Amino acid sequence: MAKKDSEEKIEEQITQSVEKIEDDESDETIVGEKVVSLEYISQLEEELEELKHQSEENSEGWQRERADFANYKKRIQRDAVLQRRNMSGDLIKKFLPIMDDLERALKNRPNNNEGTAWADGMELVFKKFQTVLEAEGVTRIEAENLEFDPNLHEAITHEESPDHESGQIIEVIQQGYLIDERVLRPAMVRVAK
Repeated sequence: MAKKDSEEKIEEQITQSVEKIEDDESDETIVGEKVVSLEYISQLEEELEELKHQSEENSEGWQRERADFANYKKRIQRDAVLQRRNMSGDLIKKFLPIMDDLERALKNRPNNNEGTAWADGMELVFKKFQTVLEAEGVTRIEAENLEFDPNLHEAITHEESPDHESGQIIEVIQQGYLIDERVLRPAMVRVAK
């Protein structure tokens, strides 16, 4: 019962304070124990709105910068991979003439038994070298008996051939190679007229 009486007293005091403030014709409000003008409250509300607006702008700017930085990181990683591939391609180009020499040596291997061990050794070296190039993403450009493609092939000669149609590759003089679908070296070919 005493608790109910004290609640009623507090409620009565609040009601009297509100009535007193409403009766007062001044532009002041009691906040806690301080008297604050309505103009000051209005000014604080405007500042609060301005700070909220600045906070939103800063948040949006931060999110844009974060996205830009993520895109920058991805671009740098792509560029690094591309640069590595280009450097690999330049290095591999230096090895291609060796590959050609090995291939020519294998084409001219002796047929009788006098050079069999040598030829087998050369073939093993050739296959190892080819495996290393394939591991680096290097593939041979197919050309034999195909249609001439200036993006992949380099014509050394144009000649008549009864066995081939016009524009068809007669023979591959030097193999061409790709690295990740990029031409390292075009295939040198003879083309039928």
